[in-house]
Amino acid sequence: MGKKKAVLLVNLGTPSSPTKKSVRQFLRDFLSDKRVVDQPRWFWLPLLNFIILPIRTPRVTRLYQKIWFEQDSPLRYYTERQRTKLGAALKNDQITVEYAMTYGEPSISAQLKKLTEQGVTDLTVLPLYPQYSVSTTAPIFDQLGAAIKQQFNFPAVHFIHDYHDHPLYIQALAKSVKEHWREKGQAELLIFSFHGIPKRYVTLGDVYQQHAIRTVELVAAELGLTEQQYKLCYQSRVGREEWLKPYLDATLPEIAQSGTKSVDIISPAFACDCLETLEELAMENKELFLESGGQQYHYIPCLNDQDEHIQLLQALVTNR
Repeated sequence: MGKKKAVLLVNLGTPSSPTKKSVRQFLRDFLSDKRVVDQPRWFWLPLLNFIILPIRTPRVTRLYQKIWFEQDSPLRYYTERQRTKLGAALKNDQITVEYAMTYGEPSISAQLKKLTEQGVTDLTVLPLYPQYSVSTTAPIFDQLGAAIKQQFNFPAVHFIHDYHDHPLYIQALAKSVKEHWREKGQAELLIFSFHGIPKRYVTLGDVYQQHAIRTVELVAAELGLTEQQYKLCYQSRVGREEWLKPYLDATLPEIAQSGTKSVDIISPAFACDCLETLEELAMENKELFLESGGQQYHYIPCLNDQDEHIQLLQALVTNR
């Protein structure tokens, strides 16, 4: 019998609808993962269920309602588009493409079971995180391992750890920036904003910061930028613990008050636009910059289903 190959794209996840019930379930699943929040369970779970979720759910629900597409969440919409386009690109290789979510549906375990039942013998798992982190990539590996434990048989698995410095990834990011500049003009400063993680994770061995820095260096070089023309920041910190710096929400007012009037902002850590990009970056932080004295703020979308992105994904799963 010949080999039957498949690819499983895995993204973080999304509520199934912009309702309090759906958002609460998604947040509970996400924030209950020990890889995401590594506090002792006896302390964290009561805090999460009785204080954090009741407070955060209504606010996060309103935010999702602001960015929700007509039929689905942006993250699921673009992940589905990536699956469809990559499947078409791999048709001649006879490789099936599916997607799963770390939190929400379809789950990694359900998709692994389905692919195994379809007779898949070789499975490539591609986390849609260019930069590895213990809080994003590692939970996918955990869930994959747990799902494999429940099956009598499973495919040979190739797990893609990261692609933070892949030439096609760097070129795709640079092209998206150049196209934005052609349409809108080039701002005084290009900000690379990455989702933050606690600094302690890096101290313990997470390579996320190293990967982020390397990605920025390579894209800046591809664009021919001087050190004065770009800046790396981190967004979305939570709690009182120190996270990776500089913080974006602290940096934007400083930039505006120092006399920089225009910024472009891009978020290379996300393969798809989602709540953190479409609301936090494109809306919330724009307002912050303009209120602090800035005059022009442009968010550059994620690679989403751009052709260059699909070519990158194809290269990653075929080793070409």
